[in-house]
Amino acid sequence: MASTGPAPVAGAQLHWRALESLYVSAPINNLFRSELTITGEGATRIAFDVDPSCFHAAGAAHGTIYFKMLDDAAFYAANTLVTDRFLLTTSFNLHFSRPIRGGRVYAEGRWISGRRRVLVAEARLIDDEEEEIGRGTGTFMRSHIALSGLEGYARAFAP
Repeated sequence: MASTGPAPVAGAQLHWRALESLYVSAPINNLFRSELTITGEGATRIAFDVDPSCFHAAGAAHGTIYFKMLDDAAFYAANTLVTDRFLLTTSFNLHFSRPIRGGRVYAEGRWISGRRRVLVAEARLIDDEEEEIGRGTGTFMRSHIALSGLEGYARAFAP
């Protein structure tokens, strides 16, 4: 989901790299190994592998993996537009299309609307063959948490 607009200025690129650093710093990502790439303003892609450690008793990925990756992809897509504050998920609607039985999966996030207090973004899960597995739409609002105060974010600005 690459942006088709003009090339971003250096400040936007630095913000995006800092958001990617923030993502890596989250302890939850030690449980769900994944890689976030911000592909443009309002656009993200998370690559992750699903293996049996993510399965429910019937041998497919548990819904937590759907939610986590869709929420993260949409959240970070929205946060590309907010440079001063950490966003909070206030609601998220999730739709399961197919079970994930394993392999490489991608969550692609896209900002839809809002730039002030509330932002809306969507995400979809696809497999290696570009087959959609699930999708979701989230609402995110600005928090009182400054991005610059978060170690994982600030690390990108350190000399």
